[in-house]
Amino acid sequence: MLIKDVIQNIKSYCKGTWNGTVITDEKTRDKVLYGDTDKECTGIVTTIYASTNVIRKAHELGANLIIAHEALFWNRGDHREWLEESQNKTYLAKKKMLDDYGITVWRFHDYIHSGIPVGDDYIDGIFYGIAKLTGWDKAIISSDVSGAIYLECETTTPREVGKLLKEKWHLSGLKCIGNMDAKVNKIMVCGHVSEGGDSNSLIKKVDENNINLLLPLELIDFTLSEYIKDSGQLGYDRAIIAAGHFNLEEPGMEYMVNWIDDALKTHIKTDFVQAGDMYTYM
Repeated sequence: MLIKDVIQNIKSYCKGTWNGTVITDEKTRDKVLYGDTDKECTGIVTTIYASTNVIRKAHELGANLIIAHEALFWNRGDHREWLEESQNKTYLAKKKMLDDYGITVWRFHDYIHSGIPVGDDYIDGIFYGIAKLTGWDKAIISSDVSGAIYLECETTTPREVGKLLKEKWHLSGLKCIGNMDAKVNKIMVCGHVSEGGDSNSLIKKVDENNINLLLPLELIDFTLSEYIKDSGQLGYDRAIIAAGHFNLEEPGMEYMVNWIDDALKTHIKTDFVQAGDMYTYM
């Protein structure tokens, strides 16, 4: 099967409507970021980000297509003109590696978030993968327009959840805020807490839904973090576990290996390669 047909079949497998809008080729982030699609696919690697080591591993596995969730060259839209103009050494070395290995990289972001078929419905493929690999797929109770996912589980603690995430997601460490001995049974996987202005609406959601534990994609030290720190110090059942954006979403790309044959209607050897922790913990 040609790489371009692999890509089209995967797009057709997904819902194709995200936040009420039909995904179009003109506006989607799901672009071929590098390489040729008019060639036979020899193998596929799924990952959160096509790092240099992921590219090396894909070559070792005999794959010439990397399906990554995030950008390749460090900016929105993967614009490369500025890198070419400055002759950026890291860019040139990474580009040469892709050329030498003959690897194509396709970004799979909007379509997987639009939903993969689960039963009679479509569910966000990234967050469903998180739930499946963590054993929380039966715990999902709802979601909202902001992309937040609400889970209700048997009572546990942030310490135990942290151990579970480190084991299942193969992580070196986690950042934690709040009461680590809190009684947790309501979890919220929230989006990007990255604005220094305010998190008023999110704090209200936490309070109104009696959320005990938050798993954010991005997290800054202001607003929500301060609120959870104060809540924890007051003895309330509130905590945050911040695995990091890529670490949190990567299980969705790992789970893709389980359904890609259904999408392609044939079998192509597919391996998940973890991009790994962004941080080295000291």
